[in-house]
Amino acid sequence: MAFIDYLIFALYLCGVLAVGFYFFFKNKSSEDYYVGSRSIKASHVGLSIVATDVGGGFSIGLGGVGFAMGLAGTWLLFTGLVGAWLSAVFIIPRIKSIDAVNKFMTYPDFLRYRYNSKVALSAAVISGVGYLGFTGAQMLAGAKLASATILQTNPFGMDPIVFALLAIGVITIIYTVFGGLKAVIYTDTIQWILLLGGLILVTIPVALYEIGGFAALKEKLPPEYFSLGNIAPVQFINWMVIIIPIWFVAMTLYQRMYACKNEKEAKKAWFIAGIFEYPIMAFTGVFLGMCARVVFPEAEKEMALPMLIRDVLPIGVTGIVIASYFSAIMSTADSCLMASSGNFVNDIIERYFVKNISDKSSIRLSMLATLIIGSLAVILAAQFTGVLDMIEAVYGFMVAGLLSPTIGAFFWKKASSVGAMAGMISGGLIAALLLAKVVILPDKLIEIGLHSSLYAITASALTFIIVSLAVPDKIRINNNVAR
Repeated sequence: MAFIDYLIFALYLCGVLAVGFYFFFKNKSSEDYYVGSRSIKASHVGLSIVATDVGGGFSIGLGGVGFAMGLAGTWLLFTGLVGAWLSAVFIIPRIKSIDAVNKFMTYPDFLRYRYNSKVALSAAVISGVGYLGFTGAQMLAGAKLASATILQTNPFGMDPIVFALLAIGVITIIYTVFGGLKAVIYTDTIQWILLLGGLILVTIPVALYEIGGFAALKEKLPPEYFSLGNIAPVQFINWMVIIIPIWFVAMTLYQRMYACKNEKEAKKAWFIAGIFEYPIMAFTGVFLGMCARVVFPEAEKEMALPMLIRDVLPIGVTGIVIASYFSAIMSTADSCLMASSGNFVNDIIERYFVKNISDKSSIRLSMLATLIIGSLAVILAAQFTGVLDMIEAVYGFMVAGLLSPTIGAFFWKKASSVGAMAGMISGGLIAALLLAKVVILPDKLIEIGLHSSLYAITASALTFIIVSLAVPDKIRINNNVAR
């Protein structure tokens, strides 16, 4: 990279940090910090949603699946279209009708309303830990990009990915600690425009030119790379079942539902997000991964796209495109940090340990929690090598523990607090044990190829239903939401 590329990238990072410090002086309460004063427009929220959901992890991951399987890799983000629109139709009308009265701040706030405080506490732990891991996945994506481009060497003689992970972690943590949700959403809008503009208007044309055009790309890749059917049914099922449900339990999405001023604006935001995920970003990311395979056929699949950006783009443009990719990474990492911080501060610390504190003290506590969680995310990210693998593991853990009780809260009047608690504990625990390989599935089940979390989801659902029927709530709960 040339000096001008480094300069552009440095100026971009300084701009992002400046936004964070600007909103530090604007935030006056926890409501400002976590739900943006409940007044943000649909266009900003919609772009923030897709920036958060796709972000750096899926951006780098999309390049990897495009490298490995071609256009069929776009099914990965088809899950975003389906999940966003299902949420808009079935979840948003229900949650906004009760949020208007109860002024929720977090996802567990809804479960506390529908069940009880114990269920909300369990959800906060699962969600907080899950988003800590998801933050780490985004930082790992940033480290892979940086180590292949701007931080190939460092003055400390450290491993490039480890050094890059530390550098990305510091920038992301500082920016998020000071800015809060408004800083996250407004910069997401700019960051996502940068990303799409850099990839569609610059990277794709230049990459095709270097390869020799679309005809050359088609000649150098296997024919199946241009077929949407080049995917094993079991892989398709894994993506659909693990990723679509995250739209019903994601703390980042509930925060944005609350940030919209009414149901109409929220639904509009979710429809915008779905279209941007699929087909726009899905085909853009996968297609660039295919180009990267032609230029760097021997590269590690998730490193090929960063290498393509580094070596193919002209001076000046490289800095802009790399900044756009980092924008996607930071837009997801900061949102996940906010989500995890909100879970631990609002749903656990302030509710059980430090009660009735002032708004100023609450913001300071939130900033401290965000700093600690971000640091833990960096440590966790260092334990993984594959970004998409880390994302799938985190998604599987969260969905296994939270999906069934949440769906029951919205749509099943017989769902009980004891049943919800049992479903969360069984699903989350089984998923964690399977992912950590403390418990190993039988060989026959492994041969089927289904993601291990699917078995935890099934166990959670069965436990939730059986216990809810066996141990109904003795007092009336707010089951009117399950209309």
